[in-house]
Amino acid sequence: MGIAKKILVIPGDGIGQEVTAWGKKVLEVIAANYKHTFTFDEGIMGHVAIEATGDPLPAETLDKARASDAILFGAIGHAKYDNDPSAKVRPEQGLLKIRKELGLYANLRPIKLFDDLLQASSIKPEILQGADILFFRELTGDVYFGEKQRSEDRATASDLMIYHKYEVERIARKAFEAARTRRKKLCSVDKANVLEASRLWREVVQEIAKDYPDVETEHMFIDNAAMQLIKDPKRFDVVVTGNLFGDILTDEASQIAGSMGMLASASVGDRVGFYEPIHGSAHDIAGKGIANPLASILSAALLLDISFGLKEESQRVIRAVDATLKQGYRTMDIANKHTPNDFLLGTDAMGAQVLKNLN
Repeated sequence: MGIAKKILVIPGDGIGQEVTAWGKKVLEVIAANYKHTFTFDEGIMGHVAIEATGDPLPAETLDKARASDAILFGAIGHAKYDNDPSAKVRPEQGLLKIRKELGLYANLRPIKLFDDLLQASSIKPEILQGADILFFRELTGDVYFGEKQRSEDRATASDLMIYHKYEVERIARKAFEAARTRRKKLCSVDKANVLEASRLWREVVQEIAKDYPDVETEHMFIDNAAMQLIKDPKRFDVVVTGNLFGDILTDEASQIAGSMGMLASASVGDRVGFYEPIHGSAHDIAGKGIANPLASILSAALLLDISFGLKEESQRVIRAVDATLKQGYRTMDIANKHTPNDFLLGTDAMGAQVLKNLN
């Protein structure tokens, strides 16, 4: 018997408008094939919301988000704000606010390779093959939310890196629980040799680890972790870290998969989940019909698994993506010099090919 769920779609900015349409279509096909009832609504956030309302996260969108069972998001940002760091209202404020308002304290980012894309990475295939990492990035603390100051003469600035014990505890437990279902290895990344906030982080993770004696726990400084991630990615299973370090490491890890256009993410708390590709708004290619929709489609697969517990349906989506890649189809970001022109697809053609393999 099928389930009934409400899904809010927030396309956002740039290529988010283009790729999110395909994540939604995949969910519609899954609902039809498995007799689920998915009710969709749409909201605005980011630059498009600022242009329409003056607010990067309008109250109407936030209300819809609270009433939803899961959120499929596209991307956020615009070049005009990159060139004006003094702008008081910015698209990213909408993303930070929705994370805080919905209590989305854990960002999950799976880094799993498709064998047919090993050549797309700048790292040697023999180093990459078999890598399968699940990152847990704390999402509502750290320097992003700490007190910010600028001196009157604008010559000195500071951002407070702050963590509370409970913030570390709750994400550590999620990471340990996930490690139990995988290879039972957890690496906690910090900078405890320098930062007091990291010393608290390490103390709390060490304490939580006592409740998970079946999980092998390792602590690693951020600089070493950044190096090891490229040197030997297969050594990692589950990685848990703070907001700032997680932001950097997960973008670095995108090179393991060959392209940001292949990576999905989930931001979760204790109720609603927020699912998005990691590639950003990419305004340089927006409107050209060449963006890779696979990360949005894989985000939809994560949504099915994590928020709805539909593991079979989630795996079916992943298999459809894998089949599409095995057939040789590529978007520009994952193509190489050997990709025939007939197999180089735009956004809509690639999305349609996945749907064909999904049916």
